[in-house]
Amino acid sequence: MNIHGKDIKIFAGNSNIELAEEIAAKIGLPLGASNVGRFSDGEIAISINEVVRGSDVFIIQSTCTPVNDNLVELLILIDALRRASAGRITAVMPYFGYARQDRKAKARDPISAKLVANLITTAGADRVLTMDLHATQLQGFFDIPLDHLLGAPILAKYIQEKFGNSEDIVVVSPDIGSVSRSRKFAEKIEAPLAIIDKRRPKANVCEIMNIIGDVRGKLAILVDDIIDTAGTIVNAANALADIGAKEIYACCTHGVLSGPAIERIKNSPIKELVTLNTVPLPKEKRIDKITVLSVADVFAEAIERIYGDISISTLFTQQ
Repeated sequence: MNIHGKDIKIFAGNSNIELAEEIAAKIGLPLGASNVGRFSDGEIAISINEVVRGSDVFIIQSTCTPVNDNLVELLILIDALRRASAGRITAVMPYFGYARQDRKAKARDPISAKLVANLITTAGADRVLTMDLHATQLQGFFDIPLDHLLGAPILAKYIQEKFGNSEDIVVVSPDIGSVSRSRKFAEKIEAPLAIIDKRRPKANVCEIMNIIGDVRGKLAILVDDIIDTAGTIVNAANALADIGAKEIYACCTHGVLSGPAIERIKNSPIKELVTLNTVPLPKEKRIDKITVLSVADVFAEAIERIYGDISISTLFTQQ
């Protein structure tokens, strides 16, 4: 493939090899020849085994568990390719770790998301391509161009194909912070919106959950960007079940699913959790309740558009 004088090459770290191979296959390319391993003391050892001089290079690497190893792999890959005279380097990060540390919640907190953005820029990335940042204003943390893809259209299409135009569907925001995301999702599938307002009256007192909207006898779809330990989403599902929701489903872009998440979901009233493969789901976490959809098509098209200097914004209207 050659559009404007440079060839395109796709490399990957170890975070999500299956997704990287799927994206490369959609574009019609093999993954670039490289070794991403470890020295005996645990330091990351990287070798680029093909010429990249002048190439338009894309590195696919989610900064998921183990977060710090995957982040350093990405930084060293960027540095290696920059020193090998790559023409342009785009960090393709389906999942951007540290995104939740985006402000000082209390005195003397770090703003780790900004630090990570600085590290990626300093390492030599010219551009970042990611999906569903925890807060959209994180785009402003980068001093290089950032393209921000959306996972909701993939999830919404699945829900529409599964339930059609059922009038029983209601989209539910699991907390106040997810209202904007859930409202857009509700608009996509033309369903009403409900909101769970949780509050803790004082320390060491159980949360009180108020549900704003009609969910009794409805098919409730909980929508969030990240499910980590699954505490919020399962508590929300329990509240919906208690108030009389008929069936409860959950959708998220990034299924981090750490710690007690799988056990919580298994024992919850959630009938199905639909997530995307921005974060790989190990075999031991693949339970019947979890459905994983691929983001390879949208990332492959975005990469081709960046390479061809074609607008990315038109991709959103197609989604």
